[in-house]
Amino acid sequence: MEQWIVDTANNHASLVYLAILGWTFLEGETIVLLTGALISGGEVTLSVAMLTLCALLGSFGGDQTWYYIGRKYGSPLLQRWPTMAAKIDWAFRLLRRHENLFILSFRFIYGIRNVSPFLIGMTGVSRFKFAVMNFIAALIWANTFSWGGYFLGKALESYAGESKMAALGIIVVMVGCVTAFNWWRQRRKIAAAESAAAATASNTTPEPAKSE
Repeated sequence: MEQWIVDTANNHASLVYLAILGWTFLEGETIVLLTGALISGGEVTLSVAMLTLCALLGSFGGDQTWYYIGRKYGSPLLQRWPTMAAKIDWAFRLLRRHENLFILSFRFIYGIRNVSPFLIGMTGVSRFKFAVMNFIAALIWANTFSWGGYFLGKALESYAGESKMAALGIIVVMVGCVTAFNWWRQRRKIAAAESAAAATASNTTPEPAKSE
């Protein structure tokens, strides 16, 4: 398995970079971190600089897209996502209190990464300001996870030696379990909110008038 991963990365580098670009368009911290860790050992001949560039472009492009969607279609779309109200309200309060800091840091706040640029677009932050600050934030984010993964790989190589790939596999499994648990918990919240909304609607529906 280890050799297959190494061979795939080395023989299809362009596809790997393209996959990272596409993945980081949506989220992608884990894939950037793990790719950086794989590069650190030298067996994978990818470039940390290219990894950083792909992560930067994917992250910047994804959040710009969500910003423009929020700016143009925010309110109608938000009405279709009533279960997002609590998360939106919390992010909105942070944005109003610390606008610049929020734009620079929302990538690092779990649970509001994708909804934040959508919300920022709705609040009327200027296109130029968001583009500049979004680029700075994406640059910080891309370097943090690509080089963080690289130095994580170096640390694992020092302490785990030949078991480095096994240690990375354990990290992947742990991240997958946490992600799956959070997804399941979020689905339960959505289901509970939908049930409550349905119950409220049925209780407030007026009964038809009885004919005398």
